[in-house]
Order: sequence, then structure tokens, then C-alpha cells
Amino acid sequence: MNPWLDDPGRIFIDPRAYARPAAWHEAAARLRRESPIPRVESEEYAPFWALTRHADIVDVERQHDRFWNTTDSVLRTRGALERAQAVGAELKTLIHMDGAEHRAYRRITNDRFKPASLRESLEGAVTDLARRYVDRMAQLGERCDFAADVALYYPLHVIMSLLGVPESDEPRMLQLTQKLFGAEDPEFGGPDREATMLATLMDFAAYFNAMTAARRAQPTEDIASTIANATIDGAPLGDLQTISYYVIIATAGHDTTSSSLAGGLIALLEHPDQLRALRDDPSLVPNAVDEMIRWVTPVRHFMRYAQEEAVVGGRRIARGDALLLSYLSGNRDEAVFADPMRFDVRRPNAADHVAFGLGVHFCLGAHLARMELRAFLTELLARVESIELAGEPEYTESTFVGGPKRVPIRYRLR
Repeated sequence: MNPWLDDPGRIFIDPRAYARPAAWHEAAARLRRESPIPRVESEEYAPFWALTRHADIVDVERQHDRFWNTTDSVLRTRGALERAQAVGAELKTLIHMDGAEHRAYRRITNDRFKPASLRESLEGAVTDLARRYVDRMAQLGERCDFAADVALYYPLHVIMSLLGVPESDEPRMLQLTQKLFGAEDPEFGGPDREATMLATLMDFAAYFNAMTAARRAQPTEDIASTIANATIDGAPLGDLQTISYYVIIATAGHDTTSSSLAGGLIALLEHPDQLRALRDDPSLVPNAVDEMIRWVTPVRHFMRYAQEEAVVGGRRIARGDALLLSYLSGNRDEAVFADPMRFDVRRPNAADHVAFGLGVHFCLGAHLARMELRAFLTELLARVESIELAGEPEYTESTFVGGPKRVPIRYRLR
């Protein structure tokens, strides 16, 4: 039984819905058919329009001058918004910026994440790390929780190495990320998710303030040094700006990739013909990576705000209206992806997914994420003799970023 079918708009505001992917997608498919831009209203959240179709999401993303991110780029409760406004100072990252400000801040690290730069500086190290974490699977025996034992740590180590965080501090970064992105899940957020998020941000601030001071005193070649010593209009970044920059790279740089890796493996194990296709033809791996990202879509949404009256998908949008871009729904849109509920490593347009966004806000780490997934999948396929699910996967309860949190598997490796 699907409890969201009677009022499918609730799937966007109920974290529990995201922990039941099949039910979520069933409700989203109904919306795409019957009410593709529903008005979602509730006591807990300010009203917004939810965009469920791929074409409408692309339309809004490409009009970044008319639909802004603003500081409220992620769905938050009325209470959370009111508390943030009362404090008057929040972490403001690239996902909260628009226009010239966004261009200036993105420029600071943009070159470090370009494909050529990543190939030169990281490709060999990422390949070695992929081997190390498949070795870890072998060391664990013939069973493990792939999400908790492998998928969480592999991309974490990659981005922390790039950022300049020592390996000994990686468990702390992982725990903080889970609390920040997974605060809606009782397992991570506890009984008071707002208090958990505030404590998490304070911990991040303390850690990265110390890192800023260290890199300004003695710069190195890592991204932390790039951020700590960056200037905008000739002035160094303030404390809040540097912390914000570190946080978005440290968190988004691994959590989304780990979700794609864990969720992608589930898809392969639930579709053994696709796993066989990859093992028979490893040249399919790059396309399979995009299909995995489409399938999982770890960033479930972003918010946009109309700066003027507009029409989107035939719906009249008033100036100031909030729009939730449902990437998770757009990536299963029947109008774009043939048989979208089928996982297909040969899908000819898998790369047309919107999981990384589009236009000026296209994900800074997209090329790195693809590199990591390709490297791990290539290493695993070369060494696995057999692999299957050993239990039911569990998913995070989160409206913003999430994916599998437990993936029990059994396997034999060479």
C-alpha cells in the first residue's frame, strides 16, 4: 500500500517517502501524468510549486536570471526559516548564490575541478583508491554492508585528500556530513534535528577556522589553501565565507557520490542482466555510470524563486513564488527516458539526466564524481566472481540529499 497516492504532493515534504523509493516514484509518476506542477501547501512549509517534468526543470535551470537560488535554495520548514532570519547570519555556499557573486566565488576553485586538471592531478590516485576499497571488501570476507563499509569511505577519502583534510580526521567529516544532510532521519538527526544541525555547523566552523589560519600561515597545494588565500574584488574571504566554501566541498564532494555508488550497485544487483552486460563489455562503464546517477539522483531537489511573473509548463508563476525542482522525478520522466523505471546500462540518453543541474549552477564536482564511479566499477568488475544482495537495502529519510544507508551484500572476489 502506498500512503502517498491520495495526496502525492506530500512526497516532497515527507522524508519518510524518500526512504521508500518505489512508493515515491509511483506517486511522482501520477503527478507527471495528472498534475505535473502541483501547488504544495502545508502547515510546516511555505507553499511552493513542484516541478516534476524534465522539460520544466531544464526550462527553469536555463533561466537563471529569472529564477534565483537565494539563501533559501533548499526546502526548509517555516520554523527553520524564521530562526535563520532571526540569527541574521548563515552559511552561504555556491548553491545559495546568484549572478556576479556566484560567478566570482565559483571562479576560485573552478579550474581545480575541470576534466583536464582532474586527470592530471587525481586520475592515478583515484584508480589506486578504487583498488584499495575493493581490497577492503576482500578483507571483510564474503559479506559486508556495502554502503557503510565501502561506499561511504571511498569518495570521502578522495575529496578530503583534494581538500587537504588528513585521513585521521575523515571519520569526523563523515559524521558531520551525515548529521548535516541526514538530520531529518532520526538515526542521524536525533530527537531535535534543528539542534543537531546547529551543533554540526558549529563543529564545522571550529574545524575549518583552524584550517584557514594554518593555510594562510603556510599555504600548500591543496584546495583548502586555494580557498583560504582567495580574494574577491581584492579582499580576502571573510570567516563565514571561507567556512561556507569548505563545507560545500567537504560534504557535497563525497556524500552524493557515495549514494550514487551504493544505489548504483543495488540497481545492478536487482538487474543481473545489466551486471552481466557490464562484465561482458567493460566499455559500457562510462554510460553505466550516468545511468546509475540518473537512477539514484542523490540530490533530490533545489529551490528556485521567480524574480518576475513567468509561465512554466503552462502554469502561471507569480513574482516571488517558490519552485521546487524535483530532479528525482525529472530523471524518471517518461517523455525523455524510454521505460524510465528500467535500469539500462546501454540507455542511449542516460547522460541527459538532470542530477547535476544545468547551466551556471551545473555541479562543480560532476567530473570528479564520474571519474570515481568509473574507477570503482572498473576495478570491481575485473575482480568479482559473484555478488548479490544479502538482505533488504535501507534508505535515508531526507528530502534534500540521500540514498541507501545500508546495503547488505555477499560476494566472492578474485
